[in-house]
Parts: sequence; C-alpha cells; structure tokens
Amino acid sequence: MSVVGAAAMVAQTAMVAGGAPWLAGLMRQVRARLEGRAGPGLGQPWRDLRKLLRKRPVTATGTGWAFRTAPLLLVATTAVVATLVPLASTDTPVSDSADLIVVVALLALGTVSLALAGLDTGTAFGGMGASREMTVAALVEPTLLMAVFALSIPAGSTNLAAIVAGATHDPARLATPTGLLAAFALAVVVLAETGRLPVDNPSTHLELTMIHEAMVLEYAGPDLALVELGAQMRLTVLLGLLASLFAPWGVATGAGAAVVMLALVLFAVKVALLGALLAAAEVFWAKVRLFRVPELLAGSFLLALLAVASSYFLTGE
Repeated sequence: MSVVGAAAMVAQTAMVAGGAPWLAGLMRQVRARLEGRAGPGLGQPWRDLRKLLRKRPVTATGTGWAFRTAPLLLVATTAVVATLVPLASTDTPVSDSADLIVVVALLALGTVSLALAGLDTGTAFGGMGASREMTVAALVEPTLLMAVFALSIPAGSTNLAAIVAGATHDPARLATPTGLLAAFALAVVVLAETGRLPVDNPSTHLELTMIHEAMVLEYAGPDLALVELGAQMRLTVLLGLLASLFAPWGVATGAGAAVVMLALVLFAVKVALLGALLAAAEVFWAKVRLFRVPELLAGSFLLALLAVASSYFLTGE
C-alpha cells in the first residue's frame, strides 16, 4: 500500500468534511452578492454548526431507532463515498473498491435513512417529505447509474478510479456526444440529489413546496448539526464527482507527493468554481412545480440512456 496514496485518501476525506461548510458559505455569499445583499460571510455555516452542537439534544416523542440513527448514518455514508471517489487521486488503498454501484448504493442508503426518519416522526410533514424524497430518488439513482455507466464503456470498467484515469489519459472522449449527454444528465442528478433549485429550495420552509426540509423539521441541536453537515458534504462530494469525471485534469494518477498536493488544491478550486456557478444560476432560476419534477428527472434519464447508446455505437461494441 502506497503511503502517499493513503495520505491522499485521508486528505480528500478531510477536505470534504472540513470544506463542505465553507462551500455552503461561499454559495450563500455569491447568491447574496448577486441579489444585492451583503451576505452573512463565508464562515456562517460553521458558526451555525457550532451553535447547534452546543444545544441540548431533543428527540421527538414516539420516535425510534430510525430517527435517532439517520443523522449519523447520513454523515457516515457520505464520508465513505468521499473516501472511495477519486477526487484527488486514482491511486489510493480503496481504489479497487470504488465501484459505481457501491457508491450509488451508499448515496441511496443515506437518502433512505432520512426518509425513514421522516416517517418515524409520525407527522404529516415528515411523511409528505419522505414520500416526495423517495419519488425523486426513484428517478435520480437510475440516472446516476446510467450516466456514469456511459463513461465506463470506453474505460471497460465500472470502477470510478479506472474511469477517471482513462479520461485523464484520453480527454478527447469527454468531448464526444457520450460525454456531453452524460454531463447534462449528471448535472441534473446533482441538483436533485442535493435538493437545489429548480428541484427543491433549501432556503424555504413552505409546507407545499419543501422536500428535504420536511423530513428534518423535528431535528434539533447536535442531530440537526449532523443533518446539515451531511447535506453539505453530499453536495461537495457530488460536485467533486462531477469535476473528476468531466474535468479530470489535475487528478493524480501516480504516487508522487507533489502531484497529490497539487491535485488536492485543484480539487478545492474546481469544486469552489462549480459551487459558485451553481449559486449564481440559482439567482435566475425558479423552482419547478412539484408535479413537473418527475418530467425533468425523466428527461435527464433519457439523456443518460442516449449517452449509453451513443457510447456503444462510438466504441463499436
């Protein structure tokens, strides 16, 4: 096992966990500036987490193990995904385990745990949010699988490290119809999976529109801090996955310490740029009506399916 590879694995996981609140603060600040407001500052998410961690834990009456374990499970599964995905290096001790199906299953486990927590509260809002979340997840997870599977056909493997390494050595494949279709499909997946506009509005608490927020209304104190941190880490990981798959330049494929350090810096820069672009776009986007969301996600699934078909034609298999 390479010592540099192990250090890269630990470093990228630590960057996701420690940098996720900073990314959330950057996105809020960009959006505030474009809306003509001063904004709370880049460190506000960290201050919010610190405030929540200092509060006394509160558990809703009648809830069981699903409600209590969901926040920790959300953070844990996201941290494992951050360890597996080649965000900064394709040569880590867990590169062989970074299979597409494993990563999607871990993301789905976090989603299902929150949905079960929403149902466990027994409230109308919790059940409504869980129902909506699972409707979105039923369309998002297949799209994520198909979009990355289209990129795995030229690489000959569903291992994410192999896909990223192949794209690094042959970047021309990303400019093909397969790469473009998969990029659009995966971009919609990131918006839906993280509850961003136009699928969901993370800054609203309107009963008729919220999806993610409806499931976590009963959380408070440290549990709410874990839920917020898990959501921020999820956004960071998915933006990092998008950057690694479609802008793999700078991802280390060797075991050099200097190369890995540069890759970590470039990973932070790419994710920050994607987050800023997403925040800027949200200023001009309106939330889609709830019954229009399946149409949007079905369109992204069709793009992913076309990406798979074009990949087979272009590779001649």
